[in-house]
Amino acid sequence: MKFISTRGGECVSGAQAIVQGIAKDGGLFVPEQFPQVTREELESMLPMSYAERAAFVLAKYLDEYDAAELTRACEEAYARFEGDDPAPLVKIDAGLYMLELFHGPTCAFKDMALTVLPYLLRKGCDLCGIKETVLILVATSGDTGKAALEGFKDAKGIKIMVFYPNDGVSKMQKLQMATQEGNNVRVVAVRGNFDECQTAVKKIFTGDAYKEELLKNGVILSSANSINFGRLAPQIAYYFSAYLDLVSSRQVDMGAEVNFAVPTGNFGNILAAYYAKRMGLPVGKLVCASNKNNVLTDFIRTGVYDKRREFYKTMSPSMDILISSNLERLLFELSGRNPVRVKMRMDKLAAEGVYELYDEEKEQVQQLLWADFCGEDETVETIYEFFEEYQYPMDTHTACAMYAAGNYIAQHEKDAAPMVVVSTASPYKFPQDVMYAITGNDIKDSFKAIKHLNIATAMKVPASLSKLRDKPVRFTEVADGDKLYPVALAFAKQK
Repeated sequence: MKFISTRGGECVSGAQAIVQGIAKDGGLFVPEQFPQVTREELESMLPMSYAERAAFVLAKYLDEYDAAELTRACEEAYARFEGDDPAPLVKIDAGLYMLELFHGPTCAFKDMALTVLPYLLRKGCDLCGIKETVLILVATSGDTGKAALEGFKDAKGIKIMVFYPNDGVSKMQKLQMATQEGNNVRVVAVRGNFDECQTAVKKIFTGDAYKEELLKNGVILSSANSINFGRLAPQIAYYFSAYLDLVSSRQVDMGAEVNFAVPTGNFGNILAAYYAKRMGLPVGKLVCASNKNNVLTDFIRTGVYDKRREFYKTMSPSMDILISSNLERLLFELSGRNPVRVKMRMDKLAAEGVYELYDEEKEQVQQLLWADFCGEDETVETIYEFFEEYQYPMDTHTACAMYAAGNYIAQHEKDAAPMVVVSTASPYKFPQDVMYAITGNDIKDSFKAIKHLNIATAMKVPASLSKLRDKPVRFTEVADGDKLYPVALAFAKQK
């Protein structure tokens, strides 16, 4: 399987795509074609463990990786999760299910991929004959940073540096990153929002002078953001697993369609569902849920992507994004895999802040996706009402997806397909907001909020979060967005 750039400049192996992270022309790597999973293969996956299912899906794309090694790597990665099932599917009501993706080391869905990515990257370096130190640069809106730091800490031949918006993540997310252990890690807060972080990091990746200077110091760049296909690919697996769990439990018949509602910021999570659909999984409608930063909702409804709007800091900070990087991969497919058209739109977005789909592309988008957004008041109300009815606490991001799913179901009564809501984080990652939503109590201290939330819900507190209070803070540095390269270079030179 070869991988090509969305902007037309490269064709590389899967290992090279993972090691490189982003194409030299600034595009994102996509598979040359979508591998297919037949009905017979789906049947064969029914008795598999989650790790086996994940390895099966990965092997479809990464055929130069040894299949048995892939399985062992997935088994080791998912053994770090709490409970027997890394991605349990919980039945809420008739036709309504919650896919819990927060049982990993950092209590967020990013763990589903970032516990596997270190193996994919290390093996990719071996397959490509790369001996240099790999410097991973990550821009995070909250969850990716901690999951990447935890996944790559003390990894041989790898350094990882995470940038996050100083005032754009929750207190718990910031503490998770600031206390990170490991001799090969560094965390820097950035003055600005996530889009500014992401743009600054992309500038380093696409700057030839930057890369040449790093190479002189024996360092090459890679990414752990979802712009890296090695981050995206493991996420495809949990859509397959959720579907297979529905079939195994006789909730649906094999071949029947299932809808998914996904809280969406950078578009990687919902794109993975689209990739699963292209591989042959019977996916029906994809409900794209945004928060008050509703650029994706407007795009799907109108065909116009316009980032020229006010940026809001919300209680669902991982979705506080106006430039959804992974949307470029969907644009590539909508355009008939036309890299010239994709580059034109990305250049237009950078220069003017807006681009527009053609009518036939807009029609394709609306056949595939349905979009809605959830404001701050609606987020609080959704958490409260859902807990009142089902005694099930959910975090602020999941609440956005549940709100959108409820609106979709109410407006599409003829669509009888089951709805799976993708739950992307533990409520304990945002304890103050969830506690306020459920009880009305505004608790200032995160750890007190965790304690009271546990009393109110009886939901088990993840061990990794309960230990945070006693961990020393290691990283307090704050930098301007245009000063990230010197900071990264200094870290790369450290022995």
